[in-house]
Amino acid sequence: MSGAPDKFPVYPDEQGSSQYHTQSSKEQFEAVYQQYNSRIRHYLSTKVNPVHAEDLTQLVFMKVLQNLHTFRDESSLFTWIFKIARNTLLSEYRSQSRVRESASELSEFAAIPLDYAEQVEIRIDIRCAIQKLTALDQQIIELRFYAGCTLLEIAEIVGMRQSAVKNRYYRALERLRSELNEWGDITIMSIENRFAVIHKDDSDSSTPSSSTLNQQQQQQQQSKVHKDLFEELRLNVDRLSKTYKHASTRKIIFEIYPDLPAFHQAVGEPDAPNWFMGTYEGDVIKMVSPLNPGPEHTYRTILQSAVHLFAMWLITDINPGAPKWIRQGVGAYETKQMTAEYLRDTMVDAVKKGAIPHFADLDNDTWDFERMLGFQFSYKLVEFITAEYGLDALNKLIRSPYDYQGICKRSEIELREQWIAYMTKQQ
Repeated sequence: MSGAPDKFPVYPDEQGSSQYHTQSSKEQFEAVYQQYNSRIRHYLSTKVNPVHAEDLTQLVFMKVLQNLHTFRDESSLFTWIFKIARNTLLSEYRSQSRVRESASELSEFAAIPLDYAEQVEIRIDIRCAIQKLTALDQQIIELRFYAGCTLLEIAEIVGMRQSAVKNRYYRALERLRSELNEWGDITIMSIENRFAVIHKDDSDSSTPSSSTLNQQQQQQQQSKVHKDLFEELRLNVDRLSKTYKHASTRKIIFEIYPDLPAFHQAVGEPDAPNWFMGTYEGDVIKMVSPLNPGPEHTYRTILQSAVHLFAMWLITDINPGAPKWIRQGVGAYETKQMTAEYLRDTMVDAVKKGAIPHFADLDNDTWDFERMLGFQFSYKLVEFITAEYGLDALNKLIRSPYDYQGICKRSEIELREQWIAYMTKQQ
């Protein structure tokens, strides 16, 4: 097992927290909130759904505000805050009569970040593997990865020596590595700098031989899925970065959910249509597993959609103000998921009737986008600009999306008329 050094930052309170006592109450609280809010929220999100975690985080910091004056440097400041968070969580469980069989029960989606390349990171649900650890080891792993605790902080929280915590931490990582190691020909070097996958076995078989067979089949499926996903990304990530002349300095994360209901619930859209299989929030791309694509997708289209979503994220990284038609159009254009026949058949009536949206209409983040054929029209608009003005013009429009005159030497009205003529000619 690799003895990789601690990669987590050293926080100021580890040097002593008397600095907070020299500040005004308002300054104290603001400094504490900025430093620890995200860590507490991230930890709570492993216990309850994200919306509930946000509410509980606010409740925790209300208690911190009320009691910060009582902090006496008897532990690190984070440890003190974490104990408030843990007690708040326990009170919440009791108030809802929710009985936890384990001290470390995770929420519906649990993921440890595992490096793939310099620019891409994959997060997979590894809940089943974690639950095979002892309760104490689960707690140590959660505190380390989800709350971002240092080993010293974990030692204070669990009441053990730091050396003992370090030993348990690396033994727990080794157990996880063993659980996640045997799929395909990819060797798991370390859970901190590689990636691994495990899916829950939903088999109801009662015979050991059948259960073993199902597990073997599942491992083979998992191996193929993630080889294919990585291959899809490997073939396209660098290409897209070169095409659009942008290499982000930040890492993007893929979170993969087991099925559509789990994905829809995770992104706060439980009633979303079945075609909605992926989205991105900040630097996190969230998508459904290719193994359970739903009724409107296939294994292959989910893999293509991972590239589609990456392309959209890349355009947003270049220009957060880029309109949806550019983001969505580039994603669709680069993956070619919509065939020429499909585009022609679905757009023919709208083109004949002149029901062509204006550019502003295509900057629409509601479900109306699909109803107005926004995916198809965005694709055709990007295709048109590339065909008539070249990739360099498209790159300029990504960065200055309303400078039609300067880039294409046409007004918006003239450019739209040329685009309509382009589509009409193809029908």
